[in-house]
Amino acid sequence: MSLTTPTSVQKLQMALHAKAKESTNFRFYALDKVYREDVLAFVYACCKANGGAAGVDGQTFEDIETYGAERWLQ
Repeated sequence: MSLTTPTSVQKLQMALHAKAKESTNFRFYALDKVYREDVLAFVYACCKANGGAAGVDGQTFEDIETYGAERWLQ
């Protein structure tokens, strides 16, 4: 399964990449942009498509789907 990266996520990736290349000593201490809804939804879809295993909390994709994926991402 191939997932296409949304334009909004691509723009964020390009901006972070450009900043990292421009300022090699810059440290990204506050990456609050990764909490954006579009980024979380895309990462969730990628992990699910990849068959990701449960994390340290033991939650599986089945658990999340039962709870509600949108609600869980909030």
